[in-house]
Amino acid sequence: MEKKKVVIGMSGGVDSSVAAYLLKQKGYDVVGVTMQIWQDEDTFSQEENGGCCGLSAVDDARRVANQLEIPYYVMNFKKDFKENVMDYFLEEYLKGRTPNPCIACNRYVKWESLLKRSLEIGADYIATGHYARVEKLSNGRYTLRKSATASKDQTYALYNLTQEQLSHTVMPVGDYTKDEIRAIAEEIGLQVANKPDSQEICFIPDNDYGKYIRENSDTEIKPGNFVTTKGEVVGKHKGIPYYTIGQRKGLNLSLGRPVFVVEIRPETNEVVIGDNEEVFYEKLYANRVNFMTIPELTNDMRVSAKIRYNHQGAMATIRMIGEDLLECVFDEPQRAITPGQAVVFYDEDLVVGGGTILGKNFK
Repeated sequence: MEKKKVVIGMSGGVDSSVAAYLLKQKGYDVVGVTMQIWQDEDTFSQEENGGCCGLSAVDDARRVANQLEIPYYVMNFKKDFKENVMDYFLEEYLKGRTPNPCIACNRYVKWESLLKRSLEIGADYIATGHYARVEKLSNGRYTLRKSATASKDQTYALYNLTQEQLSHTVMPVGDYTKDEIRAIAEEIGLQVANKPDSQEICFIPDNDYGKYIRENSDTEIKPGNFVTTKGEVVGKHKGIPYYTIGQRKGLNLSLGRPVFVVEIRPETNEVVIGDNEEVFYEKLYANRVNFMTIPELTNDMRVSAKIRYNHQGAMATIRMIGEDLLECVFDEPQRAITPGQAVVFYDEDLVVGGGTILGKNFK
C-alpha cells in the first residue's frame, strides 16, 4: 500500500519539528516546507527578528528536516501574505477595528495557499504544529476538537477553516501537552527542543502597531477627540489606530477616576471613553460566519462563546438574523467585546463555528 504524502509547514519551532517526526513515525511520506512570507527586508533585520517568518526559521527548519531525513523546501508566499494578512491588518486598524492577523494567515496562507500548492505536487494532506485535533463527525462533516492541553489550545485561531481544508489536514501535536512535545524533541536530539515560542505578530517584531501603521499606510493618522458616552469632549487622542476596546493604559487622561475605551468611531474620528461597567455588553453581532459541526444555523443554539484568544468562553445563545449576520446573546455581560476580533462557538470541546465581531451593533 502506497504511503500517504503529507506536506508539513515547518516554522523552525519545536511544535512543527516534533509534528514532522510524529508523522514520519506514523508511516506518512513527509515533506517539510517553510513558507517564505517575509517581505524584501535586509538579511540582518530578518535574522534579528526571527520568529516564524525570519530567515533564522529556515535555518532551524532545514536542520530539523536533515536530521529527520525528510525532503525540505522553501515555498514563496510573499504576495499571498502581504495581500491577505499585512494589507488586511492595516485596513482594519484604520477602520477602528482590532484585527487578528494570525487567523487571517491560518485561513488564507497556511491553509489555502499551502494546501493548493501541496495538492499540486501530489500530497494527500498538509500538517501543522498547531495544538488542535481534526475530527470527522457522524454527519460526515469535519470539525476541530480542543487540544489535550487547554492552556495551549489553538482552535480559536482556526475556526474559519473550510470543510475542504479540514478534510486534507493532519494535526499530530493536538494529542500532547507542550511539556510532552519538548520531551520528545529532547529525546530524539532536536536542537530546537528548548527554543522559546514566538509571541509577537511576526511582521511587527517590536510590537509597536502604531509605528507600523504609520510607516506602511498612505492614510494620514489624524488626532481627534476623546468623548464620554454622553458626548462630552474630555481630551485629544493621537489617532484611532492606537486604541482598542477595553484599553486603560496610554490614554493620558486625568479625570480623577479610571476610564476605559468603550467605542471607536472612525466616521467622526472619536474615541469614546467610559467607566469599567460601560465596557461590558450582553450581546454582540458577527459576520463572515463559518460553521464546522453543522452546514448552517437554522435554529437558536446554546454554545460557549469565546471572544478573544485568552477568554475562557461564556454561555450564550446564537441565532442568524440575516444572510451573513449572527446575533450572540450572553447569559452574563462580557467585557471588551472588540470589533474585528473573532467570536468562536464551542459545544464542549468541539468547534461549532465562529465569525468576525462587528460589535454591540451591526453596521
